[in-house]
Amino acid sequence: MDDRIQRHAEILVDHCTDVAPDDNVLVRAPSSADDLVVALYEQLGQRGARPTLSWTNSRAGRAYARAMDEADFRPKDHRLAAMEETDVVILIRGATNAAETSDVDPEKGAAASQARQPILEERLDKRWVMTQHPTPADAQQAGMSTAAWEEFVYDAVNRDWDAQREFQEQMVEILDPASEVRIVSGDATDLRMSVEGMDAANDSGEKNMPGGEAFTVPVPDSVEGTVFVDVPFREGGREVHDARLEFEDGEVVECSASRNEDALETLLDTDEGARRLGELGIGMNRGIDRTTHHMLFDEKMGDTIHVALGNAVEECVPEGREFNESGRHVDLLVDVSEDSFIEVDGEVVQRNGTFVFEDGFEG
Repeated sequence: MDDRIQRHAEILVDHCTDVAPDDNVLVRAPSSADDLVVALYEQLGQRGARPTLSWTNSRAGRAYARAMDEADFRPKDHRLAAMEETDVVILIRGATNAAETSDVDPEKGAAASQARQPILEERLDKRWVMTQHPTPADAQQAGMSTAAWEEFVYDAVNRDWDAQREFQEQMVEILDPASEVRIVSGDATDLRMSVEGMDAANDSGEKNMPGGEAFTVPVPDSVEGTVFVDVPFREGGREVHDARLEFEDGEVVECSASRNEDALETLLDTDEGARRLGELGIGMNRGIDRTTHHMLFDEKMGDTIHVALGNAVEECVPEGREFNESGRHVDLLVDVSEDSFIEVDGEVVQRNGTFVFEDGFEG
């Protein structure tokens, strides 16, 4: 087996989830990630853990969603019961066809997301990680050869995560006591939000592998202005291009897109919380140096920020603070490498991709 796959499995079990003897571990993966699953089971066996494997199948999911009536989607009690008995969840992505669900009615996708919400909430209370196994379909989506995509994925995963954490902590220390953040990029994005009383956090690969961001949560009704989404994002198996969102009193009041605007509108109509932001993230992983149309990687890329429509990141919302609830959490990426700045409480902390604590910063 490829040594890089074995190293990937080791990082997932050690660094990301710290699996202990007798932990009940759920591994959820597509068949295309068979090699990584085998490597994971070897690592889990060495630790005396008790794994359960749940295979995913996008063709089966498509068939089910197309056959279902929208009103019939409801929580799966047996999956919720299993999640309640789980200690660690390892989620693996790896497509055989990235557009497999593109012909599923977006409203059915929204209904399915709402039905999964109780399971999602239970999973977020566990030790969990999401990662990517490289496949030819995902390489094609990234516009790369299979070999180049594999190299890219493993370079992003196999890093010095202690050093990455230290680098990102400098931004966390700026965000944590902050009251207001403003993001400006060219003429298209000018967004303000309060983060008063919210916590900032450091993603150095514990819940996402690869990691690489500092993040916090906006006060739900505080977001004002416009954001232009520079990188297409997938919604219901379809790519939404050139999305533009206008916020007033925290809610999206206008939206547009040059492609699949109806998918964007369906996303916003999922529930009340889907029109509000649940996260502000600042990409800081310099090992990810290009967009790949895989948000797990793109949102960590240096010289970017992302805002997420929908459910708030729980760890950043202290008890007693307003929590934005939604069945969705969809990241939207903004390029801040040129003609851009991030301002915290009136002070510029990043300009054209360079942080205030880096050489070459120009305030």
